[in-house]
Amino acid sequence: MARIRLARWSLLALVVCGVAAQAQEPGQIPPGTQRTGTFVWDGSRWEPVEAAPPPAPFAAVITVAVAPPPLPVYVQPPCPAPNLIWTPGYWHWGPGGFYWVPGVWVPSPYVGALWTPGYWGWSSGQFLFHEGYWGPHIGFYGGVNYGGGYMGIGFAGGAWNGGLFAYNTAVVRVNTTVITNVYVNRTIVEQTTIVNTTNVSYNGGPNGIQHQPTPEEQVAAHEAHVAPTTFQQQHVTAARSDPSNFAKNNGGHPKNLAVAKPLAEEKHAAPAGFKPPPSKPLTQLAKAQAPPATVAAAKAATAKNAAIKPVSANAAPKPAAKPAPKPETRPEAKPETGPAPKPEARPAAKPEAGPAPKPEAKPAAKPEARPAAKPAAKPAAKPKAKPAEKPKTNPE
Repeated sequence: MARIRLARWSLLALVVCGVAAQAQEPGQIPPGTQRTGTFVWDGSRWEPVEAAPPPAPFAAVITVAVAPPPLPVYVQPPCPAPNLIWTPGYWHWGPGGFYWVPGVWVPSPYVGALWTPGYWGWSSGQFLFHEGYWGPHIGFYGGVNYGGGYMGIGFAGGAWNGGLFAYNTAVVRVNTTVITNVYVNRTIVEQTTIVNTTNVSYNGGPNGIQHQPTPEEQVAAHEAHVAPTTFQQQHVTAARSDPSNFAKNNGGHPKNLAVAKPLAEEKHAAPAGFKPPPSKPLTQLAKAQAPPATVAAAKAATAKNAAIKPVSANAAPKPAAKPAPKPETRPEAKPETGPAPKPEARPAAKPEAGPAPKPEAKPAAKPEARPAAKPAAKPAAKPKAKPAEKPKTNPE
């Protein structure tokens, strides 16, 4: 009994301690916070943590066995208003196959937000689509050169300059009568460009873009992300409802490549602790350069893409090699059955038409000459000899 009582008292003491721990002084909890927020209970008080756990990068949601069509080339419509971010067009997948989502200007969900385009990646014979997202930095988008500032790595079309977005008019078109926060920097465009002469629209595989994430892209992939806005999702839905956007109908050349009118604005909270870059003179932005790792990665990917050309060229003659065996077998079968009757019919027709006129001329002349000579000699000799002998003997 004593042991049972001791166990009960011990259990009661634990319960009392737990209640006391929860009933801590209000001053120990930072005002305006929740116990389950960015604070952790260490046994005596709530301690703030440095940052929330990083969200997992957006996973691929679409898997198909067919490669997306090449990217079409088009002219970017000018940016009509400040603080709009260009979202390039891309091939998406729906029940009817691949369809084109036109490029469009989109208001940033918060000051300092940048758009990482979605991309197709190759893995184990399948093509996986990775959804685009908003974040403080540009993440990995497969090294696909979408144009309009997305040259393969990062974004060379502009940068946040305090609370305003400055546009690099070396690669981005803007309405200069409305937007004056512009600069020209061709160096960073060249440093981040991955040359892709085939306009392939996916990463990896034997014929895709050969680019692996840089250290900066890997860091950006683990930052706090914001999914595409509601208006961006509606934009995708509208593209899927238009039959002319499907590759099976346009042959990979859609007519509606970009939309000039920007989408509506949808505000989101910035990630905890994030602050947009401070304001700089535009002359500094014009001289900015890409990190050395980015420059090296762009050059390496360009060289690898150039080495892929012979592979795609060797793949082209394959269709021509398939029909080759067919003509080889067909002629062998035709001469065995076809040519045999043809010679029999042709000679039979020629003798019937040819010999007929020849015998008419030659044999007709020969029989006429021979019978005419024989009868003429016989009657002339017999009648002349017989009558001449009889009259001579009778008078004597």
